[in-house]
Amino acid sequence: MAGPIGSEALIANAALKRFEPLIGEWRVTGTHPFAPDTTLHGRASFSWQDGGAFVVMRTEIDEPKFPSGIAYFGSDDAAGTFSMLYFDERGVSRKYDVTVEGNTFAWHRDDPKLSQTNTITVQFGGKRMVGKGRMSQGGGTWEDDLSLTYERVPD
Repeated sequence: MAGPIGSEALIANAALKRFEPLIGEWRVTGTHPFAPDTTLHGRASFSWQDGGAFVVMRTEIDEPKFPSGIAYFGSDDAAGTFSMLYFDERGVSRKYDVTVEGNTFAWHRDDPKLSQTNTITVQFGGKRMVGKGRMSQGGGTWEDDLSLTYERVPD
């Protein structure tokens, strides 16, 4: 009897090894300019998917204005690049280009209606991450977007 279809590909993607500092469960607090007097609270997780072929990120904020989302990170070995595919409970689906430099992870998208960038820096030996979001609406000035501090949940 044959095994599951494609099971031979359920292996670690060596290019994604650089994402290892993100792997785990995180408590998040943050701010957003659309809720200026509110400290946001939520959760995030990063985990290996399909034997390490991909990394999956799940997020939720305990404030109804902010959607829960899921994203998949993968690589293009021929181009030497990373991408993220994002989807959330509103039905919003977006593709982001991703860069990794040392302990800094960034994703961005350029779109005439809404361009966004988010930079996450891993700190304190992997126990904290600080994320800073920026956005440009309609090609206008770049402004603050969702910014989060991630605190690792102990195993």
